[in-house]
Amino acid sequence: MKKTALLALSLLLLSACGRNTASSVIAGETLSSPDGHLSLVFSLSGKGEPTYALSYGESDVVLPSKLGFVLRGVYKGTHAENGQNIKDYGPDGDLLEGFELVDVSRDSFDETWETVWGEERLIRNHYNELAVTLRKKGMNPVHKAVDRARALANKGLFDVLMTVRFRLYDDGLGFRYEFPQQEDLSYFTIREECTEFRMAGDHTAWWIPGDLDTQEYTYFESRISEIRAKMKEATDYREPHHFSDAGVQTSIQMRSDDGLYINIHEAALENYPAMHLEADPRKLSFRCWLCPDAEGWKGRMQAPCKTPWRTVQVTDDACKTLASRLVLNLNEPCALEDVSWIHPVKYLGVWWEMITGKSTWAYTWDYSAVELGVTDYSASKPNGRHGANNENVRRYIDFAAENGFDGVLVEGWNEGWEDWRSGQKEDVFDFVTPYPDFDVAALNDYAHSKGLRLIMHHETSSSTRNYERRLDDAFAFMKRYGYDAVKNGYVGPIIPFGEGHYSQPMVDHYNHVLRKAAENRIMINMHESVRPTGLCRTWPNLIGNEAAQGNEYRSRIKPHQVTVMPFTRLQGGPMDYTPGIFESNILRLNPDSKDDYMPTTLCKQLALYVTMYSPLQMAGDLPEHYAEHMDAFQFIKDVAVDWEQSRYLMAEPGDYVVIARQARKDGVGASAWCRGADDVWFVGGVNDENARELSFSLDFLKEGIEYEAVIYRDAPDADGVAGMQEDGSNPGQRYVVEKRRLTSADTLSVWMARSGGFAVSLKL
Repeated sequence: MKKTALLALSLLLLSACGRNTASSVIAGETLSSPDGHLSLVFSLSGKGEPTYALSYGESDVVLPSKLGFVLRGVYKGTHAENGQNIKDYGPDGDLLEGFELVDVSRDSFDETWETVWGEERLIRNHYNELAVTLRKKGMNPVHKAVDRARALANKGLFDVLMTVRFRLYDDGLGFRYEFPQQEDLSYFTIREECTEFRMAGDHTAWWIPGDLDTQEYTYFESRISEIRAKMKEATDYREPHHFSDAGVQTSIQMRSDDGLYINIHEAALENYPAMHLEADPRKLSFRCWLCPDAEGWKGRMQAPCKTPWRTVQVTDDACKTLASRLVLNLNEPCALEDVSWIHPVKYLGVWWEMITGKSTWAYTWDYSAVELGVTDYSASKPNGRHGANNENVRRYIDFAAENGFDGVLVEGWNEGWEDWRSGQKEDVFDFVTPYPDFDVAALNDYAHSKGLRLIMHHETSSSTRNYERRLDDAFAFMKRYGYDAVKNGYVGPIIPFGEGHYSQPMVDHYNHVLRKAAENRIMINMHESVRPTGLCRTWPNLIGNEAAQGNEYRSRIKPHQVTVMPFTRLQGGPMDYTPGIFESNILRLNPDSKDDYMPTTLCKQLALYVTMYSPLQMAGDLPEHYAEHMDAFQFIKDVAVDWEQSRYLMAEPGDYVVIARQARKDGVGASAWCRGADDVWFVGGVNDENARELSFSLDFLKEGIEYEAVIYRDAPDADGVAGMQEDGSNPGQRYVVEKRRLTSADTLSVWMARSGGFAVSLKL
């Protein structure tokens, strides 16, 4: 759709708010991106309705769309009247119309900031800003009967000030609501945030269902108009906790028919619920849907306050989308003065053997229910399959040390796993008491003697009250034994009961844990928490997140999943995807497993270390499986996890992704092969269920110099989809390792099998 003139856009205001007739514009402001390609129009209609519209060049991106809220009401404390305390309430109703323009301010900003860790060392933060301050007069109090004092003082109604701040970058828009300190607004409750995103066409979209408790879904591809019709198919095997049959989660990636890549997400999520989107397939629009608390309210606010940023990323090329740092830039700078203790980590884990059923987290089968401090584990019979035992953990430590890793994660080390998923139990774990076969002091001493650390595991079983009560003791325990990183998890229904995983109280909980960890100089890897929104810029001790469907889903993972997540989930921050699964035949680990085959090639698993960015990278498989393929395992040993710069070479969401990254010279390089070189690059490519050959230039290398290249690629007969063959062979494990000399003038062509991939190491 071609860009309409400003006047025509303004005349559409009321239709953007669901009206049938247009009205005149009483205020309008425009804003352009620094490069001039993106244009924003803010307008206020004759009825005082605020809207915004966004265009890219001559193409509309967001048609005039509504801004505002519906409130429950405002409690402003008490005052005395005739010797009695009278509750005084603020506005109840909507902040959708009846506004007048009070002030307009503009600003421009351009800086380059240095990351603690990241996909590149330096990030440019360059935007133009427009802030419009609006006043709504005459809002009614919640309970008129108790507001006689205000009426007698000729102040029976409330005035509300609200600022909408827009920041326009070359790659997209960020905007948020701000409520300044003001006489008539102290505390208020949000019933609904009514922000709209009216798309200019029926775009192709990649989305996951709007669940209130999990993001662990396969990304589904459809037109916007098909979302409701496809919802049942998209929910797959889950029993969803949905708010709507047309509800989706952010980040949602779209592609227009004329080649624009559009992404809706949010940034800097603090003291506010997560934003989902409710699609209107008929109108081709989305409306903000905030995740409610246990009582059904969306947000409880105290002025002065602000919402997270709502983001609309717009590029004309898929690779530019992957290169966007819009979400990170909208977060506040690093809050920590000393970041010397924060470092990228490459680790192994006593984890996959439990995920596949080879081992267990639990120590015994003697008890169907256990009680902290009461159950006597020393009197029980070990089940013989407990993974976190001294001998097994030492085996992982030895393998990690021999191969240059930084740490070993150990799950199932502490008492309480026998009934951890009851969903009814508040005191699930105490995070300090080990099972009888796990010697905390001895194992930590052993790990430190080998030059690495153990990584703590705190599974909360979603009992947040229990975790917060015990957090100080848990972190003190970690510091006593030399742990500097923890993986915490939130599996199951939230306690206190009735909360979802993404409500305002839960967002506050996650951020409280993150800050408390920073106070104790502890790095955090959160699982099952809210999806990230760039807070790792402000709190770089958040070195990992899950918040998406990772490798633990085994045969349920669709081949296209990892070609979509860099456009969606990873826009907000890194993911602990747990790559590196060499043995895709799960039956080899657990003959009783129903998830018998992962649709992947071994080389695709290598490529994920480059395409699925994280400063916290796990070698997810078992040491014995790596020992069978040490020539391929060499790439995992060599690959860096901290980057000087990244180049996005080829990409289409749902099809393929090819990325090249240059290792930081002062970062974690993992092996002598990497550390001794002047210039080191790694390239990774992954694809969907279709085999294809891709060719790309190596012009990111230094000119006129030969690089030593090691190429890990699918063999001609490899196949990541076929599954186990009748002769017992696994076509996903067929690969070729070759060495070549390459220069910046070369073009590299690599064939990928179905659900395949490739990885390349390059050094001077």
